[in-house]
Amino acid sequence: MKFFVAATGQNVGKTTTCLGLLAGLQKRHATVGYLKPIGQEYVETETGAHVDKDVLLFRSHFNLHDSYEEMSPVLFPRGFTRDYLDGKVETNDLMQKITSAYASLSSRYPAVVIEGTGHMGVGSIVNLNNAQVAALLKVPMVLIASGGLGSSYDELELNRTQCEKYEVPIAGVILNRVLDDKREMIQEYMGKALRKWNTPLLGCIPYVPFLSTPTMRDFEQLFQAKLLSGGLFRWRHFHDIRLVATSVEMYSIMPKQLIITPAGREDIILATLTRYWDLKISHPDDDLETGMILTGREPPKDSIVEQIRKAGIPMIYAPVSSFIALKMINSHTTKIRKEDSAKIQEAISTVESHIDFDLLEKSIARLSQY
Repeated sequence: MKFFVAATGQNVGKTTTCLGLLAGLQKRHATVGYLKPIGQEYVETETGAHVDKDVLLFRSHFNLHDSYEEMSPVLFPRGFTRDYLDGKVETNDLMQKITSAYASLSSRYPAVVIEGTGHMGVGSIVNLNNAQVAALLKVPMVLIASGGLGSSYDELELNRTQCEKYEVPIAGVILNRVLDDKREMIQEYMGKALRKWNTPLLGCIPYVPFLSTPTMRDFEQLFQAKLLSGGLFRWRHFHDIRLVATSVEMYSIMPKQLIITPAGREDIILATLTRYWDLKISHPDDDLETGMILTGREPPKDSIVEQIRKAGIPMIYAPVSSFIALKMINSHTTKIRKEDSAKIQEAISTVESHIDFDLLEKSIARLSQY
């Protein structure tokens, strides 16, 4: 039970889907392994090793003990493509690392989820795109697409051509972020469309807004800034994000709101603090669970920062206008991190409950002679 998971594009929800796949397979198999043959975004571990960030997520959450080299054999750091074209990197060496890692994992695990990188063509310049890696490992493909119909099928068709080129069979398709009011229609008609490929629709995962909500940690990365207060709530999520530029008389704050306002608007900041302390005094166990992004050319005064710290409200100063800050947030795509346990659990429960694992295993068994 080994298969490769690739998406039709970036930010389709491949890693989220893989979380649910691995969790579901753990209930059916004694052990399940995870492999990310090629990574693009990596982090440095406490030992100095460079590892794909998704590998750290899966290794931590599923308590896997395989070496980083096995789970993340190849990385594409900045400048890697130029090094390859300059002859400093050999494809055969990369292939050897990937096949060795897979052989080691597959010898220990009856099931292995192999997560690709981006869409099917990523890595083509070094002759190691997702379809080529799947062909190298001789495993079938599961394709993840956005939860639509016509446009989703078009993207699937483009990715399928790469699978056909390298003779990689497709075990099934999973649609992610399907809107509830279109779910039955999409499930019916995408199933009909995929019959032309003799490929099953393995699941329609619903759209869950919470999985797209950013945390203060996301904002730290987005604005390249550190929290000035409220470090204990770095992983706090917000129901909505609000740009406040109105008069203080018109301003009121709701629980679980992220407030964006200029650092010079001390009236808005103090009104937020007043609301916080009023709630604490009347209901000591309650919390506004708010957050702040203060903007503008001038940072907040030390006295203001100290008051925000006393309230424990997570706050970042971003040296841009409030409009630019909101624009950056709206165009930012959040990723699931290993520390964000609430989002991980939500992803697993949502995905796992909407995938037909019997159909998945049946389809892979049908392709076992590949």
